[in-house]
Amino acid sequence: MATLGISEAEREAIARFERDVINPSMTQLVVLQFTAEWCGPCKQLSPILDKVATDYADKGVALRRIDVDQEKMVAAQFRIQSIPTVYALFQGQPVADLTNYRSEGQIKSALDQLLGQLPVQGEAQELKAQIEPLLEMGEQVLSEGDADRAASIFAQIRDMAPEDPEVAGGLGRALVGAGKTDEARALLDSLDAEIAKHPAVARARAALEVAAAPVADVSVEEARLAANPDDHEARFAIANAKMASGDRDGAVDDLLEIIGRDKEWNEGAARTRFLQLLEAAGLEDPWGRAQRRRLSAVLFT
Repeated sequence: MATLGISEAEREAIARFERDVINPSMTQLVVLQFTAEWCGPCKQLSPILDKVATDYADKGVALRRIDVDQEKMVAAQFRIQSIPTVYALFQGQPVADLTNYRSEGQIKSALDQLLGQLPVQGEAQELKAQIEPLLEMGEQVLSEGDADRAASIFAQIRDMAPEDPEVAGGLGRALVGAGKTDEARALLDSLDAEIAKHPAVARARAALEVAAAPVADVSVEEARLAANPDDHEARFAIANAKMASGDRDGAVDDLLEIIGRDKEWNEGAARTRFLQLLEAAGLEDPWGRAQRRRLSAVLFT
């Protein structure tokens, strides 16, 4: 910002701007609102920005305001023509114009996108960096089949990050793997509604539902199926029994057979169960990717 030939008051305004806005933006994402006392829309927007800034403070987001009447030089430098005008600044540079975002959801969505792209430093990012290697350890132990130890690792991580959905999801799956389905269900049911929507938690919920399928004697259903290959109810019961016993390959074979014969049977129950198995396996699981290709082949050929 140019300082040649300016008054002492203007020099002080520039210094304040550098101290309050530019310097914090070197590590934080600064939401800068241009406003004025007489501006009605500004007064409507300000409480929304206040709430968002509070919710995102630990993520490295800070809110600053510039009164265009009191800080005319700063407003002129930004070429403010109407208010409210809202910018997001990082490392001294505007990185987004948030002016047209007027609801809490819109603003948070925009901030989430920026935070995913910029190396903003906040408490949440620091915590994430600390727990990421621990999460990898827990996942590795779980994949090796030691669910009890994995549950212990995830439980310790959760003490550090109780609101992290990936931690909750990992702990839920580890508890399921350890046969502690009641504990897993209690954990997942206790989560905040927003956290419960996270894919990691959804995966744990799917794993729980797969594990909850009852192990049953399906000899009667096998006889029925032998007599009538279109007895989808019998084949579905057999698929559930295989799923409960850990034979996921056999389960998906039977479910795909139902889907191939009647895609809409029982309101798509076979496809729903099939997708549940895939969700429990995880999006990146090679087995799951192979099964998705098989499902696509059945659905679209």
